[in-house]
Amino acid sequence: MDSVLYSIRMHASRAQRHLTGAEDLVPAAQIESVSHAMLSRAWMHKPEAVSLNVEPVAMQQLVTGRLPDLTLASVADVSSGRRLALSELLRAGVSPLAAEMAISSIAMGASCEGGVMRGAMLVDAGSGQRRETDQARGVRATRLGMSEEAQVVCEKLLAGEGLQHFRTREALVLSAKVLAAPGVIAELCWSDDPEYTAGYVASPKGGYLRIPQLKARGDIYGGRAFFLAAGSDPLAAVNFLEQTPFLVTDVGHVRREEI
Repeated sequence: MDSVLYSIRMHASRAQRHLTGAEDLVPAAQIESVSHAMLSRAWMHKPEAVSLNVEPVAMQQLVTGRLPDLTLASVADVSSGRRLALSELLRAGVSPLAAEMAISSIAMGASCEGGVMRGAMLVDAGSGQRRETDQARGVRATRLGMSEEAQVVCEKLLAGEGLQHFRTREALVLSAKVLAAPGVIAELCWSDDPEYTAGYVASPKGGYLRIPQLKARGDIYGGRAFFLAAGSDPLAAVNFLEQTPFLVTDVGHVRREEI
């Protein structure tokens, strides 16, 4: 690993609505190629505005970690997918109230105005109370990436399962950081992309469960929820998620599960 890594973050929007984003931690030699790839990805969405931020990482603050083990579920339809997500959240220690609130909020638009949030809800896993200070923006997991060595292994494993799309790899990296945050016991996510129906539940106990149907094709709603154990400090979790650089250096296992 180079002695210095750089955080690259891209965000594209139209009419002040989030379209796409990407980020990585890379050595100096990769800044140009990775930035170009991110900008190319942004232009595919025909944005009105694109921001690209590059900054050095405080290496003394760098935390390294491992991808969660990946389980690939098979479900018949959206209803089955959401029942499975609920069951997995309960298994992780989230209360029925908090789990059902999060699923319902994401399905209807979790922002204070009823739209899609750019960030994630921060949810008390017991009471279901939302702990983020800005319910329009939410909480962002940023300053994260994967080492070159780990990425080679990860992409080979995912390709063997027919999951070459960058979404799965990026979601695994993000989830690894989320699960490393103090107080976080689970995460729920599905995309707001109307053509992408898959989502996941992740937890330190159960790893990363990919569910192929958490919404119907054409549905424009999606989002994330991070669940905090009762009594946890939300500021400590937010500080870790948004400020601490996190690099994945090891890869988990992959298995299929018929539900």
